[in-house]
Amino acid sequence: MSIASIIDRAKTDGRKILTEVESKDILEEAGIPTARARLATTADEAVAAAREVGFPVALKAASPDITHKSDVGGVKLNLTTPDEVKAAFDEIIAAAKRAQPDAKIDGVSVQKMARPGIEVIMGMSQDAQFGPVLMFGLGGILVEVLKDVSFRLVPITPRDARQMVQEIKGRPLLEGYRGQEPADVEALEKLLLRLSDFIEKHPEIAELDLNPIFAYKDGAVAVDARIILS
Repeated sequence: MSIASIIDRAKTDGRKILTEVESKDILEEAGIPTARARLATTADEAVAAAREVGFPVALKAASPDITHKSDVGGVKLNLTTPDEVKAAFDEIIAAAKRAQPDAKIDGVSVQKMARPGIEVIMGMSQDAQFGPVLMFGLGGILVEVLKDVSFRLVPITPRDARQMVQEIKGRPLLEGYRGQEPADVEALEKLLLRLSDFIEKHPEIAELDLNPIFAYKDGAVAVDARIILS
């Protein structure tokens, strides 16, 4: 499904927040690698999706109304059997309904577990005066604790992308701190440029959040994604 058709469908439904599955489909179309997700509305569909993508898998609540899925018990990781997937589906739906009874719950997203990497974040928000602003920094929960991020106005240049990565205080982590595997910094810079190009071509996007992105020595992949329309 094309980027335009996904956005048009959301607008027809009266939704501003795209699901994780929709967000990742859009990003893949834009050339941004993601841990692709499948939407499952029943436990049996979740098992079928897990078999399709390959075990082990992660299941996450699929709801436009639940932003922090892990806070409500809406995330289950490292599931290795069909029985574990079925149980996780039921537990996620029940936990989401308990936490937010009024939330619209589409089901769960099913994705193959990504191999661990250095967690970074890329995002975009609209500034009332300057327009779209691109962000880069350390990801996961560290972004909320350390707030170690850099910003640039869209569109960015290759020099901007390079400086965004260099400016964060946690840059030594990307270079292989204390013997850890270094990140593919060039891949992160290219990802920032693709993201900038995508944002410039789609002004209807009000907010975008890729967190975490797992950075490896040989590339990077967005594990979670969220897109909000204007």
